[in-house]
Amino acid sequence: MISMRYHLISIAAVFLALAMGVVLGSTTLSRTLLSGLSSDNGDLVRQVSELEAQRNGQAARLRDADGFAATVGPLAVRGLLDRRTVVLITTADAAPADRDAVRTLVTASGATVTGELQLTDAFADPARAEALKDIATRLLPAGVQLPTVTDPGTLAGGLLGPLLLISKADNRPQASAEETAAALAGLTDGGFVRAAEGLKPAQLAVVLTGGAIRGDAVGDRAATIARFATQVDRSGAGTVLAGGAGSADGTGPLGVVRADTAATQILSTVDNVDTPAGRVVTLLALREQLDEKSGRYGTAGNAQAAAPGLPPT
Repeated sequence: MISMRYHLISIAAVFLALAMGVVLGSTTLSRTLLSGLSSDNGDLVRQVSELEAQRNGQAARLRDADGFAATVGPLAVRGLLDRRTVVLITTADAAPADRDAVRTLVTASGATVTGELQLTDAFADPARAEALKDIATRLLPAGVQLPTVTDPGTLAGGLLGPLLLISKADNRPQASAEETAAALAGLTDGGFVRAAEGLKPAQLAVVLTGGAIRGDAVGDRAATIARFATQVDRSGAGTVLAGGAGSADGTGPLGVVRADTAATQILSTVDNVDTPAGRVVTLLALREQLDEKSGRYGTAGNAQAAAPGLPPT
């Protein structure tokens, strides 16, 4: 007869066997799992190393390309704008390095820089829009007519365009020296511009801006710069609006221009002026403006081409 003690020993033996099975099974599973994880980790390390090598290789090629463009840039634009005149207009966020590089290329092209005008941060500030519009209407030179559109960028362009660009019809100044000095003084006193000494009107203009606009009211700020540049273009023989990375997206002035079919029909834009190649393209686009042509150039998704074609000989 089987005793109670036998039953207890049998039950204990079953539980002991189960416990040993769980321990042995989990140990085997852990080894298998760890082995698999180790293998996956090794694969990831190799992939990361390969990607880093590719990135380093691409960065090296970009440096080589930038170096090449910087070296041949002055040669590529030589004679492109021979005996022409160019005025440089910069926004508050434009990089001084871009300005200096473009100025050097303008000189290498055979053109003369007649001066520089910097638009301050207040120029595109929506809170100062009414003050800017008031100055534009009060200090308008005699014989110059403001556009019917009344946004601050267009009105400011309607004032500054004739001051900074000579007439493409007769290559003569569109305002007297006294009228120009009074308007620039009013804009300077209002905190909207800073004009370099000796600024004179030119045939062509380059408006240099930065990348995507940051801060508050980015849409209004971008629109003000975009409409200003477009109106300046209407005042002379040609204008190019050039910006850096991000300037052609929805928060940048170039993006506003490129979304406006009427603006793109007259104003050329370059979205990579922060690179040596983009600066050369800016000069090519400026030359194209003399032939009353325009385009959207650079590397952004809304660019039509990397650069304009060669000018006619």
